[in-house]
Amino acid sequence: MRKRVQQSAKIDGPLTQQELLDSAHSLLIWTQADGFLSDIKRLKSDAQQNHLWKKPIARGSVFFIQNLRVSKAIFLYLFDGLHAQLNTQRCYGLDTKEQIAACLIFFATGSYQRGVGKDFHIAIAQKTFSKVLLQTLVPLHNLIRDWIQLAMSEEERQEARFFEKSGFENIVMCVDGTHIKIKKKTRNRPLQYLNRKNVYSINALIACDHKYRIGAIDARFAGSNHDAHIWRVSPVRAYFEHLHRSGQNDRLFGDAGYPSEPWIVRPHRDPDEGSVEAQENSKISSGRMTVEQSIGILKSRFRCLLGAERSLNYDPRKAGLIINTCCALHNMCIEHNIEWQQTFNSIIRGIEDS
Repeated sequence: MRKRVQQSAKIDGPLTQQELLDSAHSLLIWTQADGFLSDIKRLKSDAQQNHLWKKPIARGSVFFIQNLRVSKAIFLYLFDGLHAQLNTQRCYGLDTKEQIAACLIFFATGSYQRGVGKDFHIAIAQKTFSKVLLQTLVPLHNLIRDWIQLAMSEEERQEARFFEKSGFENIVMCVDGTHIKIKKKTRNRPLQYLNRKNVYSINALIACDHKYRIGAIDARFAGSNHDAHIWRVSPVRAYFEHLHRSGQNDRLFGDAGYPSEPWIVRPHRDPDEGSVEAQENSKISSGRMTVEQSIGILKSRFRCLLGAERSLNYDPRKAGLIINTCCALHNMCIEHNIEWQQTFNSIIRGIEDS
């Protein structure tokens, strides 16, 4: 010990008792400092190893699904399609993987700070994330928007005949509207976005098939618009009208708010109890549960749309792009057989908020 103290103090010759105590004190401080620095290095190394996007290929699909709601294969597909389009220099050096991850985490959680800005997975500031979303959203939407398709193959049309169990023929889809909360507009007639529940929202029309795949999403209209108006001017109505004029009798289930047309089956108004109309209403209601469940799964998977605790803090155009993008990602998850394990209460909340 005396020799180590002599070497550390770099003193030749014998030491006095005071010099020995001073040198021992210095050695103790150095030893503690070395241990502290070692702990810092170890913690930093562990943090780097546990950082979600340092080595994404090393992570399994379960980890991706839990945090981003998409599999590793989907994430790599997005990366391949976007890495040449995203400018990493304008986003404080965040690479493409980190930008895509930040957007997907926001879609999944709906949180600006807890889920993104201060998250240990992708620790960036809210201001930085706003720039990331602004740069990423349009290219991402353009990349995956073709995953939403109204057209069905003959095999898909025949498979969708499960709706015939309700007693109605040629039913291939269901249609319904759902409200997505947004921030209050300060210009350009903000009251048109105030819906019947006194909440600012977008009234989005959604059509889905028997597998909960979304065949059409129309998120252009303010929350004060009635479902019937949105239906009259929607591409979905034009598409099914064209099918009927072409001799193809495909139809949809809709609720009582939609007009009576040959290509849409809706409930009868105020039928007598026990009548044929009341029995048909029960069957239609049973068939329409598909679109309500689809909306519930969509909102519980991508909670930025749920609206239970927060709203989309963006203008209606950007909010519409976010809605469309989430619907396309929802279809990709279904195509890749990704089951999102949400609770029954989450689905019910999604249906009630719609």
